[in-house]
Amino acid sequence: MSAEALLQQLEWTVLRRLDGLLQGDHKTLFRGAGLELADLREYQTHDDVRHIDWNVTARMQSPYVREHQEDREISAWFLLDLTGSMDFASTVQSKRELMLSFVAIMAKLLMQRGNRIGAIILSPNEAAGFKYIPARMGRRHLLHVLHTAQTTPVSKAPHRTDLNQWLISANGLLKRRSCVFVVSDFMGDFNWAQQMSHLGRRHDTVAARLYDPVEMQLPNAGLMTLQDSETSEQLLLDTTHPTFRKRYAQLVEERELQLQTTFAQAGVDALELSTSEDIAAALLRFSELRKRRLWRA
Repeated sequence: MSAEALLQQLEWTVLRRLDGLLQGDHKTLFRGAGLELADLREYQTHDDVRHIDWNVTARMQSPYVREHQEDREISAWFLLDLTGSMDFASTVQSKRELMLSFVAIMAKLLMQRGNRIGAIILSPNEAAGFKYIPARMGRRHLLHVLHTAQTTPVSKAPHRTDLNQWLISANGLLKRRSCVFVVSDFMGDFNWAQQMSHLGRRHDTVAARLYDPVEMQLPNAGLMTLQDSETSEQLLLDTTHPTFRKRYAQLVEERELQLQTTFAQAGVDALELSTSEDIAAALLRFSELRKRRLWRA
């Protein structure tokens, strides 16, 4: 399916549903960098004391708080992992196809508010290790981002995903405070925690973690030959063996806990996206997560 056909399909299906269900919530999901004084009013019990204007309070002999109008125009950056494991699929769609749908939907919602979008695509085939697409507006630009993510080939040479170097590059390229989506399955080593934390301190960051159900629960399918999509290493496994299945489940559980801990320590929101789940349901869950976080902030 072409980028244009994918976008049209999502506009008629998922985006129409979300517009009805979010009922404007997507307008408050992301905060801009600028604040403009909108009004002064008397303090109420639920107000944050940090918003008290002490000069006005002293003159009026009663506490007053400042209300601000937020500038919501931001640049949204999609950091897209296009290493070998993203083409894996045990269901009707691969992780790369799920990534394209996620980018198309979130970009459309953000651009409706006048925000620009850009992308930094992790690709081992590139000399620099990534492709850089500057942030711009417009449907044609979104189609360019989708087409690039759709057609970037997976490296055939053995390699290991280097999320750490990718995030170092992103931290160097993104100068102004932005909204950043790190879209990956986060396979490989956990050497990227420090860079993710640095990204989370400087930007409004969301880790969109993609996964396939088979990666979470190994099917009981007898003897299977599995191949690492990045190193091409092959293993013959007996998936019926109880000890092996128990050990696999234990490793999955340990990795899930490590991922959750790493995201929490980095101060970034984590959005879980499964290739077998309705993406609209996942994004509604994301909306609730963002509202809770902004309420706490």
